[in-house]
Amino acid sequence: MPHRAHLFSLRMAHAFREACIDEPYRGRRFLRDLMAGVTVGIIAIPLAMALAIASGVAPQYGLYTAIIAGFVIALTGGSRFSISGPTAAFVVILYPIAQSYGLGGLLLATLMSGVLLILMALMRLGRFIEYIPESVTLGFTGGIAVVIATLQVRDFLGLPIGDMPEHYWDKLALLAGALPEFDGMSTLVAGVTLTCMLLWPRLKTPVPPHLPAVVIGSLLALWLNGQGAAVETIGSRFSYLLPDGSVGAGIPPFLPEFAWPWQRAGASGEPIGVSWSLVRDLLPAAFAIAMLGAIESLLCAVVLDGMTGKRHSANSELMGQGLGNIITPFFGGITATAAIARSAANYRAGAESPVSAMVHSLVVLLALVSLAGLLAYLPMPAMAALLIMVAWNMSEAPKSLHLLKTAPRSDILVFLTCFSLTVLLDMVIAITTGVLLAAVLFMREMAQMTRVTDITLSNRIADYKLPDGWQVFKINGPLFFAAADRIFGELAALSRNARGFVLYMDGVTILDAGGLSALNKLIATCERDGTQIVIADLQFQPLRTLARAGVTPVAGVSRYTSSLDEALRLISRPGAEADQSSG
Repeated sequence: MPHRAHLFSLRMAHAFREACIDEPYRGRRFLRDLMAGVTVGIIAIPLAMALAIASGVAPQYGLYTAIIAGFVIALTGGSRFSISGPTAAFVVILYPIAQSYGLGGLLLATLMSGVLLILMALMRLGRFIEYIPESVTLGFTGGIAVVIATLQVRDFLGLPIGDMPEHYWDKLALLAGALPEFDGMSTLVAGVTLTCMLLWPRLKTPVPPHLPAVVIGSLLALWLNGQGAAVETIGSRFSYLLPDGSVGAGIPPFLPEFAWPWQRAGASGEPIGVSWSLVRDLLPAAFAIAMLGAIESLLCAVVLDGMTGKRHSANSELMGQGLGNIITPFFGGITATAAIARSAANYRAGAESPVSAMVHSLVVLLALVSLAGLLAYLPMPAMAALLIMVAWNMSEAPKSLHLLKTAPRSDILVFLTCFSLTVLLDMVIAITTGVLLAAVLFMREMAQMTRVTDITLSNRIADYKLPDGWQVFKINGPLFFAAADRIFGELAALSRNARGFVLYMDGVTILDAGGLSALNKLIATCERDGTQIVIADLQFQPLRTLARAGVTPVAGVSRYTSSLDEALRLISRPGAEADQSSG
């Protein structure tokens, strides 16, 4: 299918059908998918737990997300190699929701975001995600990375802090005040884990660095706790109820259970319920989740296209992401989207089709029911170190530094605005402001490119004998609302003493409503002042705009010609002005 068709097509399970039904799917391909799925599943287990904790909920909900959303999105989406699950990008949105509305509110917002993603797919909006400038994307991802890293300082240093405040400066003040109470053993575990992640790639093994780092950190924490230290673990922080009413430590070794999202606990511990006021309160967050999910999943698909030479279907991928985020909350899973790092690892491990992502979900499920006891020993400082590394990787700091060094000032302004607003205020405000600012600055630059030039004395005009008082002007650039008034104002000033002029418009590719209005004003001014105007060589779009607006020659004032030569011959021959006056 051509790339353009992929961009605008919408077909349920597009990637699965294309890779496993339209193409022969035999045993060898399945074995490659099986090995890739097992590899990525092992990678995803600690990440899913860490990201759930960072989002303000218990670690099992991250595993539920990888299990349910990972399977559903792989089956129904539009990208062959994407691995979906909880991602770091959502933490900055989900953590405040979990604090204010509890798990129930978070699941309800996820459900609403899934509906919005479905609507985006049905409206074929997948293609338009590409219109978000890189300066905006780098700005808000960098800001998210800073917020995530800040949230990990508490567990990294073992600080005795409960819930974090909402505003960033308040977070910094609280962390700074608690610094004297840091726990040396927790900091040691976090430092060893982080150092291992930094040094492991030098060994050039196929094992991803966070797996041995978490294992080493866990063994160190286990030994330290045996010596009387108090390094917090998943088992010591989180608990669950057993069927007999007793309390278990860590994560429950049970399959995800179906429950209505609004029957889950809110911030007060009671079922959150559902009401119009609650939906209205959660709608901005749901919109932010949907937008970020669309951006992340489609950016991931584009990266994979570049690695594999395959083509994704943008709208089918949005459909799959929407279905995944609608279904997952009913089983306790939080927001999911495609994860670039896990998806790239999936392809490098030999994946052939979305089956590998489904296998990855089954591996996480198997770990949940069989390894829950071992997962309880994972230390919180090691998980914090893991998330700091994830934040660094998602920040794309080298790209951001390159942009700051080489990009135009307008792009730097957009980047810094998005970055600052994401950290200090809100990601929705950051993206909205960034896109609007980028659009305004782009329009300003485009408007500045539009020029009007007096070419009366140019060599091309010299072959014709122009009547006294006649001039020839050329416009280059788009005549849209941001440029038209200035251009026609300059033109009116240049032609103030002219009896007539030719307006050469072969360099005008766009004429919008603002440009049309300014042109009509110019013609009206010429009619009032007795100045004649010949408009020459209109391109297709401006000509169509004039035709749709019903603009016609005004007798004795304006005429239109198909070329500059025709206009010059018209005004240069004897009696031309009389002809012009008679219409």
